[in-house]
Amino acid sequence: MPSSEMLYVFQPSAQPAELDEWLALLAARGGGPSLLRLGPTPVIAAAETAEITAPAGLPRPVATVRAGGGVRLTRREIRPEGTVVSIGPARIGDGRLAVFAGPCAVESREQMDAVVGAVAAGNGVVGLRGGAFKPRTSPYAFHGLKWSGLDLLQEAREKTGLPILTEVVDTRHVERVAEIADAFQIGARNMQNFELLREVGETGRPVVLKRGFGCTVDETLSAAEYILAAGNDQVILCERGIRTFEHATRFTLDISAVALLKQRSHLPVMVDPSHSTGRPNLVAPVSLAAVAAGADALLIDVHAQPEQALCDGAQALRPSGFHELMGRLEMLVLGLGRDVSVVMDVDVRDATVAGIA
Repeated sequence: MPSSEMLYVFQPSAQPAELDEWLALLAARGGGPSLLRLGPTPVIAAAETAEITAPAGLPRPVATVRAGGGVRLTRREIRPEGTVVSIGPARIGDGRLAVFAGPCAVESREQMDAVVGAVAAGNGVVGLRGGAFKPRTSPYAFHGLKWSGLDLLQEAREKTGLPILTEVVDTRHVERVAEIADAFQIGARNMQNFELLREVGETGRPVVLKRGFGCTVDETLSAAEYILAAGNDQVILCERGIRTFEHATRFTLDISAVALLKQRSHLPVMVDPSHSTGRPNLVAPVSLAAVAAGADALLIDVHAQPEQALCDGAQALRPSGFHELMGRLEMLVLGLGRDVSVVMDVDVRDATVAGIA
């Protein structure tokens, strides 16, 4: 790819024949053009050339963006108004704060009923999180219930009406997970698993892409490019902490990256205060700081009995602490001129009727 190139952004209504004419015009100028798509939006990338005047009858680009360094479709200039990602009935990136909550790992039906009932009863929760497949540092640790865990997540959605977000760890699992989950999560350890990124991109399903704990902001955006280049613009960038010399917390949450990603990319930004701090007493202050920095969404671990959790129990909030945090978040976002998101047409009181609250 040339070190400097131009991106020509067109309206979604641009016709294939019209785009072909643009490609031929740029090719004749030595631009070596290629056609990309940011969801429904056509984008032509070409080597930077002298200014081109389009022949009469051809649609003009709605934006012309100078790019370079391997980052094309994530650039804020391509979609200045920002991208709104839909996960089931939930919308992330529309200006409101969206909260996804649940256990780090799905452990049993009893555990899920207790946690999901508490989460669904919390005002402002728009989705459930839970890991059926858990990539762990040790091969001897709990690696999830796998497909039976995914079945329990599906049951939780049926009881609450809330969409589910779960991690996919293997390209061979993508199709089957897509049949059940409302959105994929790509964990920090898989952020640069490029074949997995391509595979989930081709499904068109929403993807929460977690920043690798040893990766830069540029590398995170480049990883997102793999998903967007497959035609999928439903991507949420997730800051979950990076590894530094500081050992007082599990990782160091990069608050500056939240603001920087919002400035550099049109994609919504989520923050995971649980995995970053590793300490429940820090989840609330870090969540408040993330929202103040501009985060569109939060991803929070909640467990009814953290001391008995099979995975990352030390970082999970108890239901009482989670409800307290939701109250504080509501006050903060109102002060910032925002609001807490809700899932339309979903009555979480149905969770009580289902016997899980």
